[in-house]
Amino acid sequence: MDLQLVGKRALVTGSSSGLGEAIVRRLAAEGAAVVVHGRDRRRTSAVATSIREDGGIAGIAIGDLATDAGAGEVQAAAVGDGSVDILVNNVGIYAPTAQWAETPPDAWAEMYNINVISSVRMIQHLVPGMRARGWGRVIQISSVTGRLPAANQPHYAATNAARNNLAISLARELKHSGVTSNAVAPGGILTPATVDFLVGVGKAQGWGETWAEIEPKASALAPNDVGRIGKPDEYANLVAFLASPAADYINGTTLGIDGGAYEG
Repeated sequence: MDLQLVGKRALVTGSSSGLGEAIVRRLAAEGAAVVVHGRDRRRTSAVATSIREDGGIAGIAIGDLATDAGAGEVQAAAVGDGSVDILVNNVGIYAPTAQWAETPPDAWAEMYNINVISSVRMIQHLVPGMRARGWGRVIQISSVTGRLPAANQPHYAATNAARNNLAISLARELKHSGVTSNAVAPGGILTPATVDFLVGVGKAQGWGETWAEIEPKASALAPNDVGRIGKPDEYANLVAFLASPAADYINGTTLGIDGGAYEG
């Protein structure tokens, strides 16, 4: 399926590794010119160079979206070679072992600033241009925890509910403009960092010593009807579709991609 992304330009925040990297690579493979964002210039440049070596068009934007100044730097770099048509707000942090009693208000504030307000900063920088041009895409990356929160990492779950709500509110604001706003809520994601964390958990639980031994048991930590943890490319495929003209009639919604997750 041709997603008609040739001629479009996309900024994916937090795309120097993990899910963001998978998304930016997928958009580039579909023909979009992409801006790879990160705080580490070496890692960010390496992803952009790899995309260009594969025949894609890629630039970089370096900056800390947790600050107004950093967001301004990213915006300036992102539009340096042309307008941004697609904004994927992927930047986020999580704390899988955090518990209510051990998570002070300052940690809640930090989580909210990075996971929610960083998106607001980039929306306010880039969406007015989309509205003026009459076409654009804004996609929030949240999490299944926005609708299925657990007792652990409560601040993370709360920020994902906020991300979903933000996407709907923005769609109302942009009605009839040609700019759509949606959220994608993944379940577990098998990024290298996730695998490393789960291997550590598995060894501590006596599930085995290798990922091959641990994976069947680790999947039960986030139960779903498919019976496994999602792969980054599976999430990136959905984001690429939402970013395309083929998704013109999808607006103001949160699309869960979690294998049919349920509470264990």
